[in-house]
Amino acid sequence: MGYSVKKSSETLIVPGEPTPAGKLSLSWIDRYPSHRGMVDTLHVFEHGHNTTPVIIKKALSQALVLYYPLAGRLVKSDSGELEVDCTGDGVLFIEAFANCTLEDVRYLELPLMISKDEILPFPLSENVKAIGALVMMQVTKFECGGYVIGLRFNHTVADGIGAAQFITAVGELARGYRQPVIGPAVWCREKLPLLKHLKPGPPPSSNTAKKLIYNTFDISNQYIDNLKMKYHLQTGLNCSKFDIMMAKVWKCRTKAIEPEPELKVHLTFAANTRHLLHQIGKGYYGNCIFPVTVSASSENIMNSSIVDIVDMIKDAKTELPAKYMKWLKGEMEMDPFQQKNEYDQYVYASDWTKVGFSEIDYGWGVPMYIGPVSMSDDIASCVLLRSPAYKDGARLITRCVKKEHLHAFQSEMMS
Repeated sequence: MGYSVKKSSETLIVPGEPTPAGKLSLSWIDRYPSHRGMVDTLHVFEHGHNTTPVIIKKALSQALVLYYPLAGRLVKSDSGELEVDCTGDGVLFIEAFANCTLEDVRYLELPLMISKDEILPFPLSENVKAIGALVMMQVTKFECGGYVIGLRFNHTVADGIGAAQFITAVGELARGYRQPVIGPAVWCREKLPLLKHLKPGPPPSSNTAKKLIYNTFDISNQYIDNLKMKYHLQTGLNCSKFDIMMAKVWKCRTKAIEPEPELKVHLTFAANTRHLLHQIGKGYYGNCIFPVTVSASSENIMNSSIVDIVDMIKDAKTELPAKYMKWLKGEMEMDPFQQKNEYDQYVYASDWTKVGFSEIDYGWGVPMYIGPVSMSDDIASCVLLRSPAYKDGARLITRCVKKEHLHAFQSEMMS
């Protein structure tokens, strides 16, 4: 269609004041192999008023005074472990312009009508400092006056909540706050257990890529509320939107791919564990998650009601504190963080509705939509998001079935 983005400048934004130098250790979870690499997201703002890229750059520089490790670079210690060298080299910032409106490109709904390489920040030069940046941001202005922020954040230094905490601080400073609401930022990795007795499990089996297919489902609030009410009427308890939607996905996917009846199938999702670690401060932004896994026979999942499966999910959540402490003490035989990609058995879920990205405001109001740019082609997964502003309900992005199971999965989901 001839839609394109022109990247006009590349800048390394450094802390606005002198910050401490030296090297900082990372936690065991930070260093875990599956947390290495960048997480890419798009934040779509329909209207851009008052705030300019210059203001955002200034806010980034101010925020990095508190979050100065994010202006550093990953290095290896003498013992071969990853750590952060607080070099102050800065975060990458790119300003860009699109030759179209947001409406022209469907507000960057998947599949993208603009290459992700154009809308996401990738270093424009061979500058080693730019290539190694832990945070990369691109602000693209569209002809309609809207903006899209492409964000790349290194998972090693922050989980989703931590990344959102930093970007929220940038937004608050861009809106004129003297200090972020949550601050000062807390590193605190040295207060977490070293877990020297734990060794990461082997990586997922290197089978050929499964070519899992993207799906987007927009689920109305009425549909979700009806299921939540049904659960309450049958059990006298409450459940979350995430509980309902993951039960639905797990059941529908299992029915679509039809595994052997006695085969164990598993749903895994990451739970925030900040409330279980009293030694860390409120401003902690490192990886603070633990995998919760729900397991049952495929026959059980296919024949159970959504209410029954929600019960299984809630039971697994209830067991989280005990399992987490057992893991910290080294009493687990299996590595709970190890990802597995056996197609018939495993699906991984994420809840982005409470991470904090949807509330970020640079002065343009909250984003009309935020979401991931890419998901694994080899590990079945799904992400629960808030719907775009012009829709009512929740959005579910899945990449969990092959082409031959796509129609059956869609039919089960929409039934």
